[in-house]
Amino acid sequence: MRTLVKAMFVVLAALLIHSCKDDKNDQDQSQIKKEVTAKDILGNPDYLAISYGGYREKTRDLTVQPTLSEIKEDMLILSAMGIRVVRTYNVHLPQAFNILVAIRQLKKADPDFEMYVMLGAWIDCKNAWTEEEPDHNIESVQNEAEIARAASLANQYPDIVKVIAVGNEAMVKWATSYYVQPSVILKWVNHLQDLKKKGQLPKDLWITSSDDFASWGGGEDSYHTEDLEKLVKAVDYISMHTYPYHNSHYNPEFWRVPEDEEQLTEIEKVDAAMLRARDFAKSQYKAVSEYVASLGIEKDIHIGETGWATISDGHYGPKGSKATDEYKEAMYYKLMRTWTDAEGISCFYFEAFDEKWKDAHNQKGSENHFGLFKINGEAKYALWELVDNGTFKGLTRNGNPIVKTYEGDKEALMRDVLVPPSGNE
Repeated sequence: MRTLVKAMFVVLAALLIHSCKDDKNDQDQSQIKKEVTAKDILGNPDYLAISYGGYREKTRDLTVQPTLSEIKEDMLILSAMGIRVVRTYNVHLPQAFNILVAIRQLKKADPDFEMYVMLGAWIDCKNAWTEEEPDHNIESVQNEAEIARAASLANQYPDIVKVIAVGNEAMVKWATSYYVQPSVILKWVNHLQDLKKKGQLPKDLWITSSDDFASWGGGEDSYHTEDLEKLVKAVDYISMHTYPYHNSHYNPEFWRVPEDEEQLTEIEKVDAAMLRARDFAKSQYKAVSEYVASLGIEKDIHIGETGWATISDGHYGPKGSKATDEYKEAMYYKLMRTWTDAEGISCFYFEAFDEKWKDAHNQKGSENHFGLFKINGEAKYALWELVDNGTFKGLTRNGNPIVKTYEGDKEALMRDVLVPPSGNE
């Protein structure tokens, strides 16, 4: 009898140990998350994307780089509104590294926190940003180090960095201060792709270049070169920029109120103009798509930048195209999100927060005011509904709670809305 009891005890103990192991295995498995790759993120509306700088001062000097606590504050705000991917522009300043550190710390504190990075490597030509004449046929000696830094960060933070973008508007010829030839971008894209093949970069890391739609073949024939064709083949996807906002001044045909809309009310004219702006962006996307197809190449195309400013005293303000105010920004943001989400196109909206260093000598310059948030944390009209829904409850920026611009007074906001010029103006 004792032998039988002892045997039963051994069996029960074994079952208990096995059960505990199963429970532990189940817990371990539940904690193991499938690694998210660029392929999973790009084109997925569950991973909304945005451009992010985080600078709060009139300069980007080393003494005023965004701190870890400031970046964490921003990442929590962006996460609350559904952003899961942020785009940066260079790695020669501490900002990009700080973003990666901040995200890793947030993930450690909360395993459910999710944020990924499209890491920009800045590329420019010889003599760029100097008093000497830029030489657009020779690249800057700084480019090699910039690429090396980007590769190093991608290896240090493979769980966060999912894309490296070689250059930002670095091929478009209106970037007269620094643009390079496509051969330069191709050189560094190929270099990074070779590192992947050798196992010296994560195999699922995607490589692209983020540039104006014209630089990707959607504009003048002069851009249609052999090197561009090679570049289209070399990148993992195309990251193109489209800015109807800027074109409201430079190519205003789509923006002006046509004769058959003159009978509309003022707000109806504005709404119709914003639909045309969305369609203008669509047409530039289509132009790039058609160029790529003409090469017999299949390649995903996503929007690396598009946005709408809310203040301008220049080309886009009251004395210019009258394109600038919070109402139009809100319309453009929602129209672009709706279109790109439905079509499986990632849209790195430009940008998260206002940054006043971009036109430091003119605080009413449009470049300072593309954010969905003001520097002090006020949410512009595009995000008022999220404020109402309590999305940002308990979150702050610079110690300020997230509240609506105009103190939530829509009538006051609408008084600043300007009607686009008529076709005969």
